[in-house]
Amino acid sequence: MATQVSKAVLVRLQALPGREDDVRDFLNQGLSIVEGEPGTVRWFGIKFGPSSFGIFDAFPDDEGRQAHLSGAVAQELSQKSGELFEEPTIELIDVVVEKQPA
Repeated sequence: MATQVSKAVLVRLQALPGREDDVRDFLNQGLSIVEGEPGTVRWFGIKFGPSSFGIFDAFPDDEGRQAHLSGAVAQELSQKSGELFEEPTIELIDVVVEKQPA
């Protein structure tokens, strides 16, 4: 059975002109980083539109979320801001209900 989640983060990334493929690559690299974070139990790189991307990740508790927010992906977000995308918008979310993966 999958780990139930109660906390999440939604990050919105607006790619700088001509950097859309680089943002997609950034998201692919992010996946390999979070695979080493036991408290990050769901992680999605998402695309809202032609130059609008995001990250949605979920955690069993606030401890996992805080560890993630101080981890390598958060550091990479900070470093790539202004180079690949505008300043990210980060929303902390409480999960009300979920359908767990099979």
